[in-house]
Amino acid sequence: LRPLRMSETEEAAAAPVAEKEEEEEEAPMDAATKLALEKQKRADELRAQEVFMKRSTGLHKCSNCDWEYDPEKGDSFLIGGMIKPGTEFADLPSNWRCPTCRASKDNFEEVVETIPGFEVNQGYGFGTNAMTSGQKNTLIWGGLAAFFLLFIGGYAMS
Repeated sequence: LRPLRMSETEEAAAAPVAEKEEEEEEAPMDAATKLALEKQKRADELRAQEVFMKRSTGLHKCSNCDWEYDPEKGDSFLIGGMIKPGTEFADLPSNWRCPTCRASKDNFEEVVETIPGFEVNQGYGFGTNAMTSGQKNTLIWGGLAAFFLLFIGGYAMS
C-alpha cells in the first residue's frame, strides 16, 4: 500500500462527476436546442478568430506624465528643447529625456489606434473597413448633417 496524496483523492472524487456530466450531455435534446448550441459554438469560434488591426499614429506617450512626443513638432517649442520638427522617435538620441518629467526614452510607449473587425477583411470595400470607429462616426454623422442641410435648403428655394 502506498499513501494517498491530496491530488489523488481529488482526482478519484472528480472522475464520477465527470462521467455524470458526460451522460447528461448525451441525454436526448430537441432539435431547437441542438441548433442553438451549434450556433453558439460557431459564434464562439468566430469571436476567437477576430483579430483587431492596430495602426500606429506616430505619437509616443510618456508612461509617467502622459506627455506626447509628436515627430512633426519635435520638442524645440519647449524651453530647452533641442529636437527639431521632423525627427522620428527612433532617431532621438539615447540620452534624450521627457521634457516635463525627465523620464528616459525607454518610458515612452507608442500610441496606436485599434481598427475593429477581421484583419483579413481590412482591404475590402471602399476603404471604410480600414477606418477607426471615430472616423466612421464622423463620416456617418457628417453625411446626416449634409442631408439635413440639403433638405432644409429645399424649403429655402420655395
